[in-house]
Amino acid sequence: MDGELIIRPVEQAVFFILALVALGLEVWALLDCVRHKSAAFEATGKRTKTFWLALTGGATLIGVISLFSSGGIFGTLGLFGLAAVVAASIYLADVRPAVKDAGRGGSRSTGPYGW
Repeated sequence: MDGELIIRPVEQAVFFILALVALGLEVWALLDCVRHKSAAFEATGKRTKTFWLALTGGATLIGVISLFSSGGIFGTLGLFGLAAVVAASIYLADVRPAVKDAGRGGSRSTGPYGW
C-alpha cells in the first residue's frame, strides 16, 4: 500500500480544519467590529471603524477563499491566509478590548465586588 494514499487525506483534513478555525476567527472579528460604534474607535485612538471593517472584511473574504481552495497563493496556509489570521487576531487582541471598554464609558475604578 502506498503511503501517499494514507497521508494525503489526513493532511487535507487537517488543513481543512485549520482553515475552518481561521475562518471562524475572522468572522468573529468582523461581526464584533460591526457591532461597535464609530465613536468608540476614535475615542481609543485605534484607527477608524471603516479601516477595521475593511481589514476584517478582507480577512474574512480571504478566509472563505482559503477554505474552498485546494492550494496555490490563497492556499490554507498561504501567505494571504496567514496575513488574514494575523489581522483578525490583532483586532481581537488589541482593538476589541479597548473599543469594548470605551463603549461602556471608559475604565471605571470599581472595587473587587463591583461597587
